[in-house]
Amino acid sequence: MAFPIIRNRRLRGSAALRNLVRETNVTIHDLIYPIFITHGTGIKDEISSMPGVYHYSLDLLEEELQEIVDLGIQSILVFGVPDHKDAHGSSAYDAHGIVQQATRRIKELHPQLVVIADTCLCQFTDHGHCGVVHFDEQKQRADVLNDESLELLVRTAVSQAEAGADIIAPSNMMDGFVYAIRQGLDEAGYDQIPIMSYSVKFASAFYGPFREAAHSAPQFGDRKTYQMDPANGREALREAQSDVLEGADFLMVKPALAYMDLIRQLRDQFDLPLVAYNVSAEYSMVKAAAMQGWIDERAIIMETMIGFKRAGADLIITYFAKDVARWLRE
Repeated sequence: MAFPIIRNRRLRGSAALRNLVRETNVTIHDLIYPIFITHGTGIKDEISSMPGVYHYSLDLLEEELQEIVDLGIQSILVFGVPDHKDAHGSSAYDAHGIVQQATRRIKELHPQLVVIADTCLCQFTDHGHCGVVHFDEQKQRADVLNDESLELLVRTAVSQAEAGADIIAPSNMMDGFVYAIRQGLDEAGYDQIPIMSYSVKFASAFYGPFREAAHSAPQFGDRKTYQMDPANGREALREAQSDVLEGADFLMVKPALAYMDLIRQLRDQFDLPLVAYNVSAEYSMVKAAAMQGWIDERAIIMETMIGFKRAGADLIITYFAKDVARWLRE
């Protein structure tokens, strides 16, 4: 039986009725806000390709954190921009590294905030890759060494946990990184610290503005030997399955907007909390179009957030978090 007996428009007649039957909702508790922290003093520099997003020095962090807390955002993802880089990214696992200093400062000011530490080496290496690089003179090529990189990533994760991070979020895409970090955290006495794995991370063109923000562009080659081919979906399920077996506590899809099919597939297959990373170019494209008056920024952003949730995401990492938090209050 169909029309005229069935009329789907009956449930759309007013705003109150639409609210009553709404299937998907975004809440303040779904949002994770990324912040970029750097060395120095008196620094609040807007990132040119990401309007409204800034580099903060530690001494100016308090004002930004207070705004985040006042908006009701409970979770932040910390990226560090170091003043020292070397081949092994040693400042990533230095007890006095920028992420470690920032974490301690955040916990001093707002201990209730959930601090998620991005665990990678690319911002800290002078070559911009996410691991240890070996130059093969005979083959005239550079390779990112998997197992040697794991050792440094474990040291980084443990140092971040020691500084007070609530969640470790490894983004490097080395094989076995979840297992290695889980084992390292457990052995160091941090068995209660969860791992938010960048399980499905593609070698994407959507990261361009972030690389300016984090000063992490590779100095040669690309990251296609360790980040995923955007064409592959079944491989994404294998990557996620590996992380589940290795002890991940959250799974993530990055980027989110062009990969909602994989968010849905991971949601259907796995029971762990699922994170969508609404990445830098997804943010910058909307901001640029809004600045030209071509789109309704608020409508576009909120529709996108609903799309992530409808696809199956439990949590959303987004540079729009403060905007969304304000709109949710209205």
